Amino acid sequence: MHVSLRQLQVFLCVAQCRSFSQTGQTLGLTQSAVSRAMVELEGQLHVRLLDRTTREVLLTDAGQLLAQKAAPLLQELADTLAEVADVGHAARGQVRIASSPTLSAALMPACIAACNRELPQIQLQLVDRLQQEVLAQVRSGDVHFGVVVEPPELGDLDCISLQLDPFVAVLPPAHPLMPKAQKAHKATSLRWDQLRGEPLVLLDHASGSRRLMDAALLASGCGPEHCPVVQEVGHVTTAFRMVEAGIGISIMPGLAIPAHGLSSLQVCDLLPQVQRAIMLVRRRQCSLPAAAQAVWDLVARRLTTAPTP
Repeated sequence: MHVSLRQLQVFLCVAQCRSFSQTGQTLGLTQSAVSRAMVELEGQLHVRLLDRTTREVLLTDAGQLLAQKAAPLLQELADTLAEVADVGHAARGQVRIASSPTLSAALMPACIAACNRELPQIQLQLVDRLQQEVLAQVRSGDVHFGVVVEPPELGDLDCISLQLDPFVAVLPPAHPLMPKAQKAHKATSLRWDQLRGEPLVLLDHASGSRRLMDAALLASGCGPEHCPVVQEVGHVTTAFRMVEAGIGISIMPGLAIPAHGLSSLQVCDLLPQVQRAIMLVRRRQCSLPAAAQAVWDLVARRLTTAPTP
């Protein structure tokens, strides 16, 4: 049995209008198309549904039963489809975003606050993870999208670049490099090659920034044989405390530096400037739900216009 939704809709209209011509006008069909649909429906059900006279169309007992049962079912189906369409277009529900600790602390609080103001029907949940875990969760679908430092390979991910974040050096104010830097550049800045011979405290390789730091050091002649990495840490606060203790100097993304600065440490620009790209990433060829798309657009808008340190 292959009864179509269209056949049932035409039948219910005939049952209400009691006329093929009026049904055709209501549904935008020709009278012959209405007649053909009824013949096909009766053929599929193997029962006569309509008695046709020259003046009107009457329902048989089987036709009356079908009209009685089918009308509420089709109305329920129409309501369900409308509800599904509404869900598909409504910006409401829970949205999960993943980002690495530095980006979570520096960028995401303002985005969450903006979402609370502008999209109150959306509950935005931040998943704070190391970059490798962020990318894994985006790929698995555990989160809707991620905020990351430019990945080495995008593969199955789509991305948009939001802003550039320069690397800086962090060292004690009394460090020997400081007077040289201030005298040579009349500002708090250092050249990458001035780090040659200095012990370094760096973020470990789980950070999305580490490979970019290593590449910049190598390009300036400060590879591992010239700038030993004496400690690798997972959190920027740990690195700052180690610099305070005199274990070494550090290289950090600008966004890792608190807005109020570091009271016990000196932050220096590194020249020539090397920047990391902050990106939004999502699974390729997978559309976002309406709520997640709304948050994606909000985050992209805010972080693209946000000033870098």
